[in-house]
Amino acid sequence: MEDLLSDQLEESKMLMEESVEHLERELVKVRTGKASPAMLNGIMVSYYGVPTPLNQTANVSTADSRTITVQPFDKSNLQSIEKAIFEANLGITPQNDGDLIRLNIPPLTEERRRQLAKVVKSEGEEAKISIRNARRDAMEQIKKEVKNGYPEDAGKRKEEEVQQWTDTYSKRVESIVENKEKEVMTI
Repeated sequence: MEDLLSDQLEESKMLMEESVEHLERELVKVRTGKASPAMLNGIMVSYYGVPTPLNQTANVSTADSRTITVQPFDKSNLQSIEKAIFEANLGITPQNDGDLIRLNIPPLTEERRRQLAKVVKSEGEEAKISIRNARRDAMEQIKKEVKNGYPEDAGKRKEEEVQQWTDTYSKRVESIVENKEKEVMTI
């Protein structure tokens, strides 16, 4: 019984960790006015009729702090890459020079910075909800095991342990969100 409960609690801890990792991946996509190849993550290109991630069809890099360059491995694919970037609705118009595509990242307005800060907060709140859901499931599992004969004092210790995990991961989320908000609001 102890092993089963420990496995289930470790799974809950893993779900909390995954929530934080997911938040970090999502926040990388939030534009801060600086060029980052990660802004193009998730863009799918029609590569010979097959939807393929952009980074598997081209070399994506930053030329400077305001410019992303996309150099296709196969120049015949340049048009479909340009089309995919345009359709991704990033608010950036791709510039095709025949060899590579340049994306000039415009500076953010104050209003747009505030909107992005709200997006960051909402992503952080979703991560916290996910962490609390994992905590709730773990607590229910502990209560169920206590009803089935698991020692009550050991159950209380397990509940305290789960609560500590929840607090730790929630603080990490708050820290990540706070740092990203500062990054977004900094000109």
